[in-house]
Amino acid sequence: MANVDMSSISASKPVDYMKYVVVTGGVLSGLGKGVTASSIGVLLKSAGLRVTAVKIDPYLNSDAGTMSPFEHGEVFVLDDGGEADLDLGNYERFLDIALSKDNNITTGKVYSSVIEKERRGDYLGKTVQVVPHITNEIQEWIENVAHISSDEKDNPPDACVIELGGTVGDIESAPFVEALRQFQFRVGKENICFVHVSLVPVMGPVGEQKTKPTQHTVKELRGLGIIPDILVCRSEVPLVDETREKLAEFCHVSPEAVVSAHDVANIYHVPIMMNKQGVSELLSSKLSFDLPKNSKLLDEWEIMANHVNSLEEEVHIAMVGKYTGLSDSYLSVTKALQHASYSVGKKLIIDWIESVNLEENMKSSDLSAYDNSWRLLKQADGVLVPGGFGGRGIEGKINAAKYARENDIPYLGVCLGLQVATIEFCRNVLGIDNANSAEFDDDDENHVVVFMPEISKTHMGGTMRLGSKPTPFLVDDCKVRRLYHGKSYVDERHRHRYEVNPKLIGRIESAGLIFVGKDETGQRCEIMELNNHPYYVGTQYHPEFKSRPNRPSPPFLGLLKAACGIEI
Repeated sequence: MANVDMSSISASKPVDYMKYVVVTGGVLSGLGKGVTASSIGVLLKSAGLRVTAVKIDPYLNSDAGTMSPFEHGEVFVLDDGGEADLDLGNYERFLDIALSKDNNITTGKVYSSVIEKERRGDYLGKTVQVVPHITNEIQEWIENVAHISSDEKDNPPDACVIELGGTVGDIESAPFVEALRQFQFRVGKENICFVHVSLVPVMGPVGEQKTKPTQHTVKELRGLGIIPDILVCRSEVPLVDETREKLAEFCHVSPEAVVSAHDVANIYHVPIMMNKQGVSELLSSKLSFDLPKNSKLLDEWEIMANHVNSLEEEVHIAMVGKYTGLSDSYLSVTKALQHASYSVGKKLIIDWIESVNLEENMKSSDLSAYDNSWRLLKQADGVLVPGGFGGRGIEGKINAAKYARENDIPYLGVCLGLQVATIEFCRNVLGIDNANSAEFDDDDENHVVVFMPEISKTHMGGTMRLGSKPTPFLVDDCKVRRLYHGKSYVDERHRHRYEVNPKLIGRIESAGLIFVGKDETGQRCEIMELNNHPYYVGTQYHPEFKSRPNRPSPPFLGLLKAACGIEI
């Protein structure tokens, strides 16, 4: 982790000292702490503060890189190659910032750092304990990272939003809760605000809003030494006054500090909803900064949220993947598709297709799933094959790529999606019958996609080609380069172990599948584009990670434009 000399950081306007907002959660997980933290960041940013964010994940893994998408949702990749929790993607998209691996703190990282210091002799003579050594390490980590710029202007932040993952009361989060309790005295209570996200369920035939779960979680949090300043209460419908007043009375906050986080039409309404309930004023009062009379940023958010609501004409994109049972597995991909759909003014409908259902052997085992999946694919306006690992469902992805190629259906393949499109092309255009990837097949002669020579075969975590890498364009004009506004090269984020076999590139390109972008060595294929097709594109990198609501990812925008019949 990068260390920052705290004494060298000068005070910056509009605040005299760094401000912290800590977001915790109670009752159960999945309440939307990430969106809440991101929305609070938007409110701080709308007040003129430069904002960064930290996500604390109490698991023992060093990072999210080795976890299954079914276990923890997608792995979000950062510019520096950090493999992180998907909430960092929420922060980047909402706040339009670029975070580093140090903005994601895990139990594994903290303990590794402390043990390394102990072995080095930093604690010589001391018994190393959770308190104070682990809790001090957490506090120092937060304070150091909070002062590192996360915007393109390299300005030091004014505020840091900290989200504690999991639920208050979890055993694994106890050291972090204690560290945050201590942290309020370290930075001064006037510089920190605690926001607790809880659940207000509706029970019984009369639909009564129940406050007891929130009362219990706030009681537990207060017992651990943290007194929430703001309660964000998740519910299906807005809180009634009686519920708000009861929560205020039993949870030791003012009624104005009980915020209703009810269901809204789209997540872009959440910052607007919180602002209308006075959250900006609460933050301003607690953290001592001035609010502007008008906020251009919030006005733009409201326009965007209303625009999303107004979209009616549908565009259907078939998402052919292997983790479709959990939509969070492809969160950044779905967000990138949504951002592109806003730009073309269409309501996005994602038709989720489990790739294994497109394989021939499904006819005998589950004919209805096979027929339904092919029906969705054939009715789609565009096809997307996202990244992934492992051999399950690969033949179904290859079949989807073949159908899109042969029927002039707009196609975008991301990472593995580029690789399966190349395998399909080699099989059915070049006549290499058994073409495959080294990931799924042991016969070296069939390998259209090969293992990258510099990648470790003994360690899995952090050993892929990761992070932002430059991709120069090798042609003067093509669809993808036009989508990137004619730039000579692009910087996009990578996460892969395999690449197109360099020995076959000449043969593939001679048949019309052109690799219009390669890495800086000119050897590694990064962007492919098929001649004489409305839109048949693949990227070895993951463009979804840099997509923003007001600045959609160019390859995804190209897919949506082609799906809507808009010329690129």
